[in-house]
Amino acid sequence: MKNVLLIFLFNLLYFSGFSQSEITETEINNHILFLASEKNAGRYPGGKENRRVVRYLKKDFKTQGIIPFNNNYKQKFKAKLRVKKGEKEKKLANTCNVVGYIEGNDPILKKEFIVLGAHYDHLGMGGPSSKSNKVHTIHYGADDNASGTAALLEIAEKIASNKKELKRSIIFIAFGSEEQGLLGSKFFVENPLVPISQIKLMINMDMVGRLNAEKHVYMGGAGTFPNGVNFMQNLGDALDLTPIVHAGSVGGSDHVSFYAKNISVLGIHTGGHPQYHTPEDTADLINIPGEKQVCEYIYKALMELTTTNYKLEFIRQD
Repeated sequence: MKNVLLIFLFNLLYFSGFSQSEITETEINNHILFLASEKNAGRYPGGKENRRVVRYLKKDFKTQGIIPFNNNYKQKFKAKLRVKKGEKEKKLANTCNVVGYIEGNDPILKKEFIVLGAHYDHLGMGGPSSKSNKVHTIHYGADDNASGTAALLEIAEKIASNKKELKRSIIFIAFGSEEQGLLGSKFFVENPLVPISQIKLMINMDMVGRLNAEKHVYMGGAGTFPNGVNFMQNLGDALDLTPIVHAGSVGGSDHVSFYAKNISVLGIHTGGHPQYHTPEDTADLINIPGEKQVCEYIYKALMELTTTNYKLEFIRQD
């Protein structure tokens, strides 16, 4: 009798649309441990480490049923690498964005896209952007931005399991070469895989792994779409977070490239710290339960915006 009851409850949950793919602390942690591992050596553009990470991202996208554009998750480009003043320029690096999408179900709104993005690269062994005096030392980039990439994968997984609810479509992008000057996002907006006029909002996650005791989630650009400030504030309150929401303050990461093309944006992070751009930005310092909360917050925002007729239009903030 007990087994019959369990089967009944399982079927009830399953056929009522209960999601089998949740955002979990274990998966967030595993993604970050891989991305910020010794063998990936700071995820510098080009080379075997870059290719290993790209394979990992592609495999995860494919597993979740995220669709590639033109049968290829990779959007390849060449990256000009930063050098210290007076140093000889390096050879262009072959790298890529990893891109896929989930199509909405509304015959009209599915032609509108929201982009969810995070950059997967970091500083490798240091270089001109390092804040450390340690020479030729791995900069692990656990918060910057393994945390954002892990969030991208986990949120995408949960959205994919609830894709029947979507009206609008969602593009997922793991950007390459952000640390070299937002190169991946610049390449995407100059070579969009859908008409750029159909991209209505870009949400960027860069350094979302260090939620503090006050549960502050910071974001800029909320005033670039209608009622964005109140929308993000109210969502955070309901999820036991303390959003610090700015209408403007657009700057600092890949969402800037989209804003330059008159696309509404949200740049989300959990704040700076002394380990920024140093070898000490390691996985053991990530607040995994806090990152799960942030992921749920962003997931909730995305679902509200993609499953409703919420008006999305660009509002410049100067």
